[in-house]
Amino acid sequence: MKKIRLVVIFGILFFSILGFTNLGFTPIYFEIPTGFPKPVYDFKANPLTKEGFELGRKLFYDPVVSKDSTISCANCHLQQTGFTHVDHDLSHGINGKIGIRNSLTLQNLAWSKSFMWDGGVNHLDVQAIAPITSEVEMNETLENVVEKLNKNQDYKKLFLKAFGSPNITGQLTLKAISQFVVSLTTSNSKYDKVIRKEEQFTEIEEKGYELFKQNCASCHTEPLFTNYAFKNNGLPLDKTLNDLGRMKITQNPKDSLKFKVPTLRNVEFTFPYMHDGRFKNLTDVLKHYNLGIQKSKTLSEELQKPMNLSDNQRIEIISFLKTLTDKTFLFNPKYGFPKNK
Repeated sequence: MKKIRLVVIFGILFFSILGFTNLGFTPIYFEIPTGFPKPVYDFKANPLTKEGFELGRKLFYDPVVSKDSTISCANCHLQQTGFTHVDHDLSHGINGKIGIRNSLTLQNLAWSKSFMWDGGVNHLDVQAIAPITSEVEMNETLENVVEKLNKNQDYKKLFLKAFGSPNITGQLTLKAISQFVVSLTTSNSKYDKVIRKEEQFTEIEEKGYELFKQNCASCHTEPLFTNYAFKNNGLPLDKTLNDLGRMKITQNPKDSLKFKVPTLRNVEFTFPYMHDGRFKNLTDVLKHYNLGIQKSKTLSEELQKPMNLSDNQRIEIISFLKTLTDKTFLFNPKYGFPKNK
């Protein structure tokens, strides 16, 4: 599989100036998949290392980040389902508390400038604060997390290996988590292999691809299958949740009912769909775009006209969407639960 190797020049300079290589740090070179744009993540501010990645992975799977040590990041972001959850529509937190949104997938985050369904976080290195401090998720403070970690001798050793100091801080904790999640790159689906001319679509997949480009690609733009914009996709407001999306952040009525356009990579496994998990399968999603769009002042321009897809055309699009599944990503032990060494 051909990839363009991104040598993080600033990171290497950082390592060299501080003598990191002499301290035993192992730099990781972030690879840009063929055809992907340049990442927007600032690697020079948080150079990737094997030690930092492994520490971040341990923190990701450790429930110590929650108030009662029962909920980890992985509880809502399961690897085999594209780093989201599939057993319920809304995210669950400590003490059985239920949030108002379905969890977003964690894939190809190096290309994202904003995070959460409403864009309420604008940098990956602080994103973890949101679930950690949410009353309906982990209901903890970063200060308490750091205090708990500092009492753990194993973590002190891991922070020493990753950052050259056994003194655990909130900033280093967040940077370690970022090093893990920013590395969650998916780019080896059948679609990718077709683009690289290693495989070919079936007839039904090819028809679905053409329909996708005509009806969906303006928002779910190749090769990342999102344009990272915030759109009102015509979902009727759930009057129980009363979630107005990005308007909660901007306080601008023009952002009412707008949510982040999610990536469609591995979409076969990331159900339920939409910000509130209201659709259980892809057929229901396409039925919404065909017949269920609710008109409003903020409705996306791309959805002003119904798609009018036939039953066969919906099947063809779903066949194409399944070519976005990357099993080498979903089952890569590198991203799974860390084994004790």
